[in-house]
Amino acid sequence: MMRTTWYLVSLLFAASAASAQQPEGPRFGGPNAVENQVAGDFGDDWDQWKQGLKDDYGLVLNVDYTAVLLTANETFDDDTGAGGIARLFGTFDLFNVEHGTLVWKFEHRHAFGNTSPFDFSLGQIGYVGLQEPPFNDTDFRTQNFYWRQRLNGGRSVLIAGVLDVTDYLDAYALASPWLHFMNFAFSTGSATIGLPNDAAFGVAYGTMLTDNIYLIAGITDSNGDPSRPFDGIGNFFSDNEYFKSVEIGYTSSAERIILDNYHLTVWHKDRQDELNVPEGWGINFSASKFINDKYMPFVRGGLTDDAGSLLESSLSAGVGYRTLAFDGLLGAGVNWGTPNEDTFGPDLDDQFALEVFYRAAAGKHLALTADIQYINNPALNPNESNIWMLNVRARATF
Repeated sequence: MMRTTWYLVSLLFAASAASAQQPEGPRFGGPNAVENQVAGDFGDDWDQWKQGLKDDYGLVLNVDYTAVLLTANETFDDDTGAGGIARLFGTFDLFNVEHGTLVWKFEHRHAFGNTSPFDFSLGQIGYVGLQEPPFNDTDFRTQNFYWRQRLNGGRSVLIAGVLDVTDYLDAYALASPWLHFMNFAFSTGSATIGLPNDAAFGVAYGTMLTDNIYLIAGITDSNGDPSRPFDGIGNFFSDNEYFKSVEIGYTSSAERIILDNYHLTVWHKDRQDELNVPEGWGINFSASKFINDKYMPFVRGGLTDDAGSLLESSLSAGVGYRTLAFDGLLGAGVNWGTPNEDTFGPDLDDQFALEVFYRAAAGKHLALTADIQYINNPALNPNESNIWMLNVRARATF
């Protein structure tokens, strides 16, 4: 049953064939968490060589490269934003600890041209939001370097070290900027969470309280630096500027935790003195269900008070649809959002965004995504009421 379920996950949410291994327990977190991504990318002879690495040395190795191109019909200056990310990630059974492993991810992020995808929304179209936020121009970085330990017969998971909180925070199955929507409003926190910096040192814990109810809680340093990830250890114990979250959720079964998921997340972020980011907190909700192994409707949203978030209120709804042709995925979503006045100033217009994408597999190791968006009333661009975007993404796995 578990292998069948995760085969469906890989068909719907990854670019290639199903995992060769069964999970040891519920996979808390979203599709972009390292162990979930690895499960979706396993496949042919090359992967059999990688299987040999795991069998002989306890090393799971994955490599991918993703490139994004964004365009818009009306911009301030640059009409394109483009960039790419090379990732090397996996797990390593370093100490031969039962049900424990080291999880790691190293990246190189780079822009093509003057404007990265990360800078495109705010900088070029005046939309309070982000498009493909990981695709910036920050060069080499350590995104993950933590220990994962399964407990209670696999019903619980503890992780500690250099974390990416978006791997487990407010996750659902269409949250990956490598595989799904490009607009951040349809991803972690619906753009209302004042997220900590990447490579945040901390600890998180997930457990099945019953067969259907789960709990995920975490605390991390807010001032991580992916280029100097281990500085966060000192920050955690000296600066005391933390991001904390607690999520309670319901799923049809532990094996389908990412597919049938209803949750409520409460978070709090301490003031960041050096960055002059105010203290704040918020609440987020999400409801999604995989129906007939084809459709995934979802409703998500959030409210926040300060904390430097993009939006102070947001509501999204949409659907994903798995097509048989080319192992394809069609997604559509609409978002309404109110810019955070403490971040961007008062009296800004509410924004509306509509996004439709189609991702198709072009062979076992390549996925191509075409994306169209309509932005109504970009809050920081009073001269434009309607903006259209045409975007493309390509992801290759090795």
